[in-house]
Amino acid sequence: MSRAKRFASAPLPSAILLSLLLAGCMVGPDTVRPEINTGNSFLRDETAAGRSGHSAAAYAGTEAEFWRRFEDPLLARLVEDALRENHDLRIALARVDQARALARQSRRDLLPSVTAEGGYSESRASADQLPGVVRSGRDGESHDVGVRAAWELDFFGRVRRSAQADRADAQAAAYDLAALQVAIAAEVAQAYFELRGRQSQLAVANDNAVNQAASLELVTARLDAGQGTEFDTARARAQLESTRSRLPALQAEVAIAMHRIAVLTGRSPETLVATLEEPLPLPVLLDPVAAGAPGDLLRRRPDIAAAEARLDSATARIGVATADLFPRFTLGGLIGSQSLDAAALFGRDSETRRVALGVDWSFLEAGRVRARIAAAEAGADERLARYEQTVLQALEETENALVRYQHARAELASLREAAEAGTRGAALARTRFEGGLVDFIDVIDAERARLDLQDQLAQSQARTAVALVSVYRALSGGWPGQPRRPPGPTG
Repeated sequence: MSRAKRFASAPLPSAILLSLLLAGCMVGPDTVRPEINTGNSFLRDETAAGRSGHSAAAYAGTEAEFWRRFEDPLLARLVEDALRENHDLRIALARVDQARALARQSRRDLLPSVTAEGGYSESRASADQLPGVVRSGRDGESHDVGVRAAWELDFFGRVRRSAQADRADAQAAAYDLAALQVAIAAEVAQAYFELRGRQSQLAVANDNAVNQAASLELVTARLDAGQGTEFDTARARAQLESTRSRLPALQAEVAIAMHRIAVLTGRSPETLVATLEEPLPLPVLLDPVAAGAPGDLLRRRPDIAAAEARLDSATARIGVATADLFPRFTLGGLIGSQSLDAAALFGRDSETRRVALGVDWSFLEAGRVRARIAAAEAGADERLARYEQTVLQALEETENALVRYQHARAELASLREAAEAGTRGAALARTRFEGGLVDFIDVIDAERARLDLQDQLAQSQARTAVALVSVYRALSGGWPGQPRRPPGPTG
């Protein structure tokens, strides 16, 4: 049986005595972080110690401002613009300010509340109330001013637990802001790399359309010279138009990506078209820093910290509810002046004062109080489950990001070789055709294969860059202007 329940079951005089003796205690449980078995390393972390020769401990956290590793000044500027101007971040920041203001208010509940008051009243009694008194004698007025103070003597921690809960809520809001910063920075980088990938695909398709148009002119000239066939001309035209048919969809995706980046940076969709329409190559991808141990991840990720803070808040609210099992003591006081004549205010004989000790005990409502305690305990159980689920999802996200990046790199390496071979094959097919060794259909097939491989390579480069960003997003370390542990309400 808890200490709160033992006291609640004590006889009335004993409970009052115990309440006086226990000034300064706080009822209700304290939060204990649950132990979660996370293992010693991530399965797919290729840079962990023993695989690459580097110490995982040396790279326990991800690099700050990871996007600078891509050495793309425009990307860096866009991410910084988003972290400063993104509207979702502004909304989250307003929530942090609101939560911190509420936390400051609850801390002030620990101090006496002091209010100034004053009043003036004018009255007239009836002739029946004051028989025989003339009308003017039945008129009266009263003046009073004073300062009133009230202070809840927080013997059982109700006010302190409430302040603790509000402080944890404010910390959770700050961690939510940090998590959103992670998400926005990563989303800008991902959208940027997808844009560059689409532009690369578009450039490949345009280049191939130019080459295929030249091929169509060649076979048409051969047909006019009596050396070609209608079949070769039709196949060349079909290949050219097939390539041209890809262009509108790619152009639309390029525009959509530019619009998305603009909105992420707090601008209207068309604002960055002029800035982003010039194609730039995708950056050279460097190996990421090591993921470190899963236990390190739990200390880095702001979404886990937010879930833990909300567990703290829910646990503290059990104490708030439990404190209602005990009497609530309030110390009040008033000092002021009251007089029937305004000129006599603040005179020696107009002084008023009062000191009172109030006791409020809802022992007759114990059933309702215990129901509130049960509801608070259920809320804490929910927050505990959410915390554990957040941890598992973070581990899953990290493992998945590492898996995707590992396989994306393998795919990219193979497609690079395939694209180079496809380019050589197309060149050889054209040379052999011009030498009369193969039919034009062989050139068409080689050109189609080259186009497909180059298109796949451009997509793979973008996917690999996006996968690398996802790794950094999952690791959630070192983000600009945002400490790993955002400041609490007093920060």
